[in-house]
Amino acid sequence: MDDTDRPDILLVEDVPSLANVYREFLRKAGFASTHLSLGREAQDYVRGHLPKLVILDLQLPDMAGIEILRAIKQEELPTAVVVITAHGSINTAVEAMQAGAADFIVKPFSAERLVVTVRNALEQHRLRTLVNSFRDDMGRSRFHGFIGSSLPMQPVYRIIENAATSKATVFITGESGTGKEVCAEAIHRASPRRAKPFIAINCGAIPKDLIESEVFGHVKGAFTGATADRDGAASRADGGTLFLDELCEMDLNLQTKLLRFLQTGSFTRVGGSKVEKVDIRILCATNRNPQTEVEEGRFREDLYYRLHVIPIHLPPLRDRDDDVIEIARALLLQYSKEESKEFSGFLPEVEAIIKNYAWPGNVRQLQNVIRNIVVLNDGQQVGLDMLPPPLTPGLTIARPIAPPVASAGASNPGVLSSAPTAIAVGPLWRIEKDAIERAIAACDGNIPRAAALLEVAPSTIYRKKQAWDEMAAR
Repeated sequence: MDDTDRPDILLVEDVPSLANVYREFLRKAGFASTHLSLGREAQDYVRGHLPKLVILDLQLPDMAGIEILRAIKQEELPTAVVVITAHGSINTAVEAMQAGAADFIVKPFSAERLVVTVRNALEQHRLRTLVNSFRDDMGRSRFHGFIGSSLPMQPVYRIIENAATSKATVFITGESGTGKEVCAEAIHRASPRRAKPFIAINCGAIPKDLIESEVFGHVKGAFTGATADRDGAASRADGGTLFLDELCEMDLNLQTKLLRFLQTGSFTRVGGSKVEKVDIRILCATNRNPQTEVEEGRFREDLYYRLHVIPIHLPPLRDRDDDVIEIARALLLQYSKEESKEFSGFLPEVEAIIKNYAWPGNVRQLQNVIRNIVVLNDGQQVGLDMLPPPLTPGLTIARPIAPPVASAGASNPGVLSSAPTAIAVGPLWRIEKDAIERAIAACDGNIPRAAALLEVAPSTIYRKKQAWDEMAAR
């Protein structure tokens, strides 16, 4: 359905003859409209239908139109308002503009004046919605286990959202300690498989002669010590997600079997003959450069291209701006609670040291440092004397100057060079819609209360509901 065919305009006018004239003006300009004459009816309609624009007469028989305007702004409804005032009521119009009206129009007015005002108000509404949507997407500070609102992390969150609803394989890269398993868990938790198992295997921590059994399982007597049949990770993850961490550590012989498993979804246990089939989603990660591993013959090229469907590169902590302080504060509160300590923050000079340190071990190193501080010290504020090496004053490693952002396609650990690959993955809105509707239902239809529980603005929920209604109408 075309935008001009949808009843996105609510006309609130208590004089039927004038309402018919105004609606005819709008119809000839291509706008469909709904008409109501009472203020209470209009309030209920706006809350239920979220029209893009309300043309509001301020003089209504049951209430003042300014009350409707104030309610719309107080509840953060994503609706623009143009008020109609009588000649000589400019003071009232000014009051309405101060209360949040997009524009006003004075009776009597021509068709041209009405149409120009409506078009301007709708364009303002469109631009405001676009800006708010951008702010929602680019301002997240927490996301399924991640902490940080820095610019390099926003495309990571976006790709995780888009990739979550798909069954496509995700290949996560990044330095050690950047949170690759957190990323895999975030994808699983945001996916339709979240109620099923998430099984993680570190391919670099398992001996080569046992890794095949760990992945595919074995039957009794398959090798010395195999005293009973045992399910492998593939069987345990059936219906859910299998995460293969440090994949480039996997033996070449097992890489061949993994490729066949990815192609067919079936496998045979070590020492067995029965072919088993499972439904799992594969996520993998490495702190090496997978292309270098392929070029040097340590990783199968065909397996690499089979797995490298949706790449995500996690930036190192030194490239994440003030995220290090956000993470440090959250860890301090978490560990203080776990250790029954009273720490609530860092002294400014301590935060300066934390921010300027290079953190070669990334988030994992930061976790260890904060845990050390909490366990070995007492107090409310972390002071300089509590800092362990290598953060001891005078011995800190300065953060290197960040290199300039690379152009498209260049190698830069702070950006997602492969982001375009993941753009058209899946309908995230369905999962988001379900979560929001469950929250609204749990709050008995009270959207502001649901928004508070979801830690978003009420206007965000109203805007998203409006977008879903438009999708349903098409």
